[in-house]
Amino acid sequence: MSRLLISICLCLTILLGCGETEPERVVETERERPSLVIGLIPERNVFRQLDRYEPLADYLSKKIGVNVELKVLTRYGNIIDNFTSAGLDGAFFGSFTYTLAHAKLGVEGIARPESIDGISTYYGLIFVRKDSGIKSVGEMKGKRFVFVDRATTAGYLLPLAFFKAHRIENYKTFFKETYFSGTHEDAIYDVLNKKTEIGAAKNTVFTRLAAADSRIKDELAILARSPGVPENGLAVRKDLDHTIKIKLQEALLNMQDDIHGVEVLRKLGAKRFIETTDADYANVYRYVKQIGLDLTTYQYQNE
Repeated sequence: MSRLLISICLCLTILLGCGETEPERVVETERERPSLVIGLIPERNVFRQLDRYEPLADYLSKKIGVNVELKVLTRYGNIIDNFTSAGLDGAFFGSFTYTLAHAKLGVEGIARPESIDGISTYYGLIFVRKDSGIKSVGEMKGKRFVFVDRATTAGYLLPLAFFKAHRIENYKTFFKETYFSGTHEDAIYDVLNKKTEIGAAKNTVFTRLAAADSRIKDELAILARSPGVPENGLAVRKDLDHTIKIKLQEALLNMQDDIHGVEVLRKLGAKRFIETTDADYANVYRYVKQIGLDLTTYQYQNE
């Protein structure tokens, strides 16, 4: 009887032990899955930015077998400052931040979204309040101008090119005041709410806000626009594992053929992703050359 009891206890111990080790093995497997950290520029409020991209991160995590993590940075230039220190593997770059990161870090573009209307580019706007009385460059003199960030195309390169084309040699002395809002949304609302007279921002944000706030369409007037440049696209570090890079690109480019991918695209406001290479940024490089900037030494921190 004693031997029988001892045998039963041993069997129970073995069975219970087996039951405990299996979950631990599963947990360890999850912990060891590779991670992919993707940065986001602060185009809009940080929470709205995360709401827009989190479904995409979840979808890609399941599709390519890695943990895709998102990191929203506080300003455009931080994408470049912190790309290495923050452990980023890639980022959805604006068109100018991409050219800067390509020149300074060697990042490689792989894909960008195409809108429901089939558009994969945006352009910059310079705008004023309709009741400001400003209709020409001459009437801007002595007024206040709001930029977005020194590392944006629509929010800084376009105005610089505009100033140069109209022979404004030093905008700091031409205007009464200039400052950086940090986001396209804030630049638009600063002009709308009379914090400043003139502003610059990208058309996609302007259009999106105007659809929700009729005052933008009713009270703001557009004075100038730039040629089209690529919409915010995903670029990855040059030494990213080639297999992961290809899986990531293929998952993005084939989303429209997957029922779950279509739903994620809808939440992102996109029809599909299209392949993107450095050649697509020709207009941005043209702006840079026109203004006379050296991307490798350009100081993109706001003053």
